Amino acid sequence: MNLAPTRWPAEDLWLEIAPRLPGFTVEVLPEIDSTNTELMRRARAGQTEPIVLVAESQTAGRGRQGRAWLNQPGDCLMYSLGLVLNPVDWSGLSLVVGLSIAESLQAGAPTSQARIGVKWPNDLWLHDGRKLGGTLIETANLPASTHAAGIGAGQGMARFVIIGTGINVRPPQGATDALSTPTACLQDIDAQWSAPRALQHLLPRLVDDVMQFADHGFAPFQARFAAHDVLRGQRVHLSDGSSGEALGVLPDGTLQLRTQAGVRSVLSGDVSVRPIHMALPAAPL
Repeated sequence: MNLAPTRWPAEDLWLEIAPRLPGFTVEVLPEIDSTNTELMRRARAGQTEPIVLVAESQTAGRGRQGRAWLNQPGDCLMYSLGLVLNPVDWSGLSLVVGLSIAESLQAGAPTSQARIGVKWPNDLWLHDGRKLGGTLIETANLPASTHAAGIGAGQGMARFVIIGTGINVRPPQGATDALSTPTACLQDIDAQWSAPRALQHLLPRLVDDVMQFADHGFAPFQARFAAHDVLRGQRVHLSDGSSGEALGVLPDGTLQLRTQAGVRSVLSGDVSVRPIHMALPAAPL
């Protein structure tokens, strides 16, 4: 059976985003090893213009901690957003990305359906504890010949940032980064969801939120994150064997955990956090 080619809203996205992000392009490929890997290759070759690279299929997609994220065409939205940033503070970027996507997808879902939340630091979860998607953020030094100041109010050295996200659209057919957690997909929420529709819903807000983060850091997002924080108030345990109650995050995005030894700060990347019991906050969006 021949499937009709996927129609992506590339021109619409370009028209909406390019005025705010000069030089921005949208590129869609039928297949590639990894959108993150491809943008990293391009950055090292001096191509650092802002771009979103979408792949209908990935042969070597990667999640956090090197886990695989595989798919069949149409099963998953997979893209990488690349741009030069020089933020006031790098702390909390992954939280902002997860929050922005969760808010956009929730806004595009029927109001009667389950809420979409963020599991620190950036995974997308449904109310019942199933994983919807995740993000991998990587950075590259700018080539010596590049003099881009970068977006943001930082005083340090600008870097090329690659924000790669995979979101299940249909029930996944193969192994994914989410194997250790029950999986969910957008069509569990609304059968009309497709990868192009999801991209059109989330990308403009994501660009705006990343630009705001670059100027102001995570603090302006702290209250918004709290409304979508699936770990807050839950008993969780860490990869080092300790456990405690998640208390939310600080203005820099650091997770606070109440343990028997007192309150502990958990930095993104130094532990893996998963809940012992999962329930989203009851407050309405």
